Amino acid sequence: MIDKEILHQAKEALDNHGVISFPTETVMGLGVYFDDVEAYNKLNRVKERPEDKPYSMMLKSPKEIEKYAYIDDKTLQIINKFMPGPITLLLKAKDNLPEWVTHGSGIIGVRVPNHEVSLAVLEAVEKPLLVPSANKSGNPPALTSKQVEEIFQNELDFIVPGEANLEKASTIVDLTKEEIVVVRPGPITLDMIKEAIKY
Repeated sequence: MIDKEILHQAKEALDNHGVISFPTETVMGLGVYFDDVEAYNKLNRVKERPEDKPYSMMLKSPKEIEKYAYIDDKTLQIINKFMPGPITLLLKAKDNLPEWVTHGSGIIGVRVPNHEVSLAVLEAVEKPLLVPSANKSGNPPALTSKQVEEIFQNELDFIVPGEANLEKASTIVDLTKEEIVVVRPGPITLDMIKEAIKY
C-alpha cells in the first residue's frame, strides 16, 4: 500500500498549482489538475514543450471517461477490453473541458492506468490529471523517481517515489474517425484492438 502521507503531500502540491511526478505501468509521468491553467503553464515550462501540443488526461476509472468524451459502441468495447491499461484513446471531447486541454481541437486523449500507485494518486486527488511522460521534450522518459529527480532537479513540486513497469509509453489510438488509427505504437497493437471489436 502507498503511504497516506505521500498521497497527502501529492494532493497538497496539486492544490497549490504544482506539478508532481508519479510512476505508471508504462513510464514515469508528470501530473497537474486538468482544470488548473497556472499548473498547465508550469508543466509546459518544466517539460520545455511547445504550447500547441495537448496533453492526455488520466482518469481513475473507465466509468469517468463519458463525463469528458463521447463514447460509441466500438469505443466502449475497446475500453472494456483494454482499460485500465497502457492505452490512450483520442475521443471527441465534450464541451465541459477547458480550452487549453483540447487546444480547440474538440479532441481529448484519455487514459486509465493499471498501476497501484497511479490509481492511488488519482483516487486521493479526486480529479483527473493531465499526464505527459516525465522527460524534457524530445528526450527519453524517466523510469524511476530517482531519474525524475536527476532530470528536473528542483523544478517539480512533489515526486511520488517508485518506478515504472514497462519502459514503453502507452499505445495512442485515434477513435475520432471511422477508421481506427494507431498514432503512437505501444504495448497494445492494432491487431489486438481489431480482434477485441465485435462488429
